[in-house]
Amino acid sequence: PAWDVVQHVCLIAIFSAVILCLAYGMVCVCRSLIVMVDAFCCDVVDVGRLSEITPMWNLTQAVLRKASTDLGRCMLVLGLVLAFSVPLFAVDVAVFEFTVYDIPRLLPGLLVTSGILYTLLLAAKVSEKCAQVPVLINAVCFGSGTERSRQHTVDYVTSSDAGFYVCDMRLTITVVIKFVYVWCIIVVGLLTRLASSEG
Repeated sequence: PAWDVVQHVCLIAIFSAVILCLAYGMVCVCRSLIVMVDAFCCDVVDVGRLSEITPMWNLTQAVLRKASTDLGRCMLVLGLVLAFSVPLFAVDVAVFEFTVYDIPRLLPGLLVTSGILYTLLLAAKVSEKCAQVPVLINAVCFGSGTERSRQHTVDYVTSSDAGFYVCDMRLTITVVIKFVYVWCIIVVGLLTRLASSEG
């Protein structure tokens, strides 16, 4: 039995480490994308020439799209791990007799879940930053007689709909909150069913 426990702990530790390393890599990429969008916004204010905004935005948007295309599957895997680990975590707490001494056994699952949730929120922040770029461009004064060109640039940036995409779906804070909300409802329903079947 002692060997089984050691084997079980090692498997959980390896799985948790792999998932957390993947999440950490995604966090680094998402932070880089956020800094890139912030740098674009600083360039818009510093350069002050409307003619240079569209090429700079095309470059920024291309990098965002390339990162989303290459890393979208990794984000999907993290979302699926989160989606399946939360109900299993709740069933583990509900079915087995949970005591205060079992808290260390639950910590790896909580750590992985919180790390993945943080990664999803950070990826959604990339899309939220991109949504604020047209407002910034509209607020900067580029001189007299540039109102029409500025409006075309704002419309171009708005219609580009840049951000972080997972399977051609734009990941926003609203999407992440809805995802968490739905899975919380599933977990509560699962726990209610388990409690009623035991009683």
